[in-house]
Formats: sequence, structure tokens, C-alpha cells
Amino acid sequence: MGFSHISVLLDEVIENLDIKPDGIYVDGTLGGAGHAYEVCKRLEKGRFVGIDQDEEAIKASTERLAEFGGKVNIVRSNYSDIRKVLSDLGIEKVDGILLDLGVSSYQLDTPERGFSYREDSPLDMRMDQRNLITARDIVNDYSEYDLYRIIRDYSEEKFAKNIAKHIVKQRSIKSIETTFELNEIIKAAIPMKVRAGKGHPSKRTFQAIRIELNRELEVLSNTLNDMIDLLDDNGRLCVITFHSLEDRIVKNIFRDNENPCICPKTFPVCTCGRVSKGKVVTKKPILPTEEEMEYNSRSKSAKLRVFEKIC
Repeated sequence: MGFSHISVLLDEVIENLDIKPDGIYVDGTLGGAGHAYEVCKRLEKGRFVGIDQDEEAIKASTERLAEFGGKVNIVRSNYSDIRKVLSDLGIEKVDGILLDLGVSSYQLDTPERGFSYREDSPLDMRMDQRNLITARDIVNDYSEYDLYRIIRDYSEEKFAKNIAKHIVKQRSIKSIETTFELNEIIKAAIPMKVRAGKGHPSKRTFQAIRIELNRELEVLSNTLNDMIDLLDDNGRLCVITFHSLEDRIVKNIFRDNENPCICPKTFPVCTCGRVSKGKVVTKKPILPTEEEMEYNSRSKSAKLRVFEKIC
């Protein structure tokens, strides 16, 4: 199966990146290069850097962006290493950075990747298949408390404690190897009356395991400040999130970079010395249109937030 992914909020991203023909732009989650292609089309003397940790994404994006030749550098890495990636390319500042934090359609629809609760496959969920640890290791090796903690914290699942308990009980009989085996355990842990009409019962737990395995929230929290520092004057950082935990991190870090002062409100003037790095362009997140949600159901939970650097 080829790498495919319908780019979410494509027009809105391109508009908010405010692309300069001679600018330098980075996509930290390159995927199938849908957003990237539209950025590259608008560059004349500019430069584009694409980063992704997924081997299939690197292959697909390299092919898709080949027509742009030397303007494009594609690097297999995690966007947490953006500072090193740019330094290795001799780049100090950039005019725009994009993160699209969604799992790609390719990853969801390729059964052997183990991301989807709708396909029976080995428990994998690695975004970077060079990693040695898989979702199977988390499900079978984490303590009951740690399973409860990640399911509760990363998915806000009300039945997190019961799901963790059921996982530990089942794995004491036989190790849990596949997505469908985990599905059955989760279903047994959630009362039938609660499951009725609430969507797939495994959705939240699979999300939590994936986030833990790929350190998604940790990487996001630890990298956004670096990205803002890498922006040139009037450069923009655009981040698309797909669940409330990601969105909260982005919202708070953007706000703190706009208003970093930690002085008590009773102080007549600021004495902490913290200086604003720019402004939040999107006081409220940009959401997909009704039309987009109709033709791309996976866009329904997307939110775009934008920060502009002001030096």
C-alpha cells in the first residue's frame, strides 16, 4: 500500500504560514508531503526542510517533492531534533515551521503497523520502526498502576482503572499479542450500557498506548520553545492537533511565549525581565470547515494554532 494522507486544514495552513518566495520553511511531520508540496510550489529562491521518523513517509515524500530539486532537504529524524537537523544543514533561522500531529492514513490503514483497533494485527504502533519497544511491550510489561496512569492521563478514559486491571489479569494467563485480543479485554472492562452508541470502546486506550510509546506529548512539550526560538522575525509556527491534551500544551506554550511575565499582578511594572517572543495569531483555534469534515472524516477533531515571532 502506498503512503497516503489527506492533508488537514491545507488552505488554512498555507495562508497562515504567510509564505515568502525566498523564505526557509520546515515541516516537522512530513508524512506524504501534502502540506509540503503546496509550500514548495510557492518557493522561488526559498528552501524547504522536511523531517519525519517514518521510513515509508521519507520514501513517499522524497518521490513527491523530487520535482523541486535542490530546494528540498528531507531528513529522517524526530522533530525533537529540529535544532540539530537545521544546524547540520547550515540553517540558523527559518520563516515558518509546521507540525501536523495526526497519525497518517497510511499508518492507520496498514494493518501490520498495529495502530488501528479496526484491524487484527500485532500490537506495534511505532511511528519510528527503528525503535525496539512496541505497544506489545507496554501492554505486557507495564505495571497495573502505570497502565492505569497512562490510560487515565493520555486518554481521559473513565474506565482506565478497570481496563488496566483486566489487562493484567488476562496477561497472567497468556501474553497479549494482537490488537483484537486487546479489543476484547477493553470491551470486557467497560459496561455494555456505556459502550452503546459511544463509538469504538478501544479508541481512547489505543490512543493512550500510542502516545506513551512514541512519547508524543513529551516531545511536543520539550520542542515548541525551541521552534519559536528558531523562527526569524515575523516567522510563524503552525501546529495542528487532534486531541485536547496536545491542544492544551500548544495553547499554553504559545500563551507563555506571548506573555512570559511572572511578576505578581500587584506589581506596577515588570521586574522579572522576561520578554515576549511574539504574538498568538489564533486567539481561538482554526477548525475545519463543514465541507472538509464531510470529505475527510479524520479532520473532525483538528485544531490549528499559530504563533508569530516578533524579534
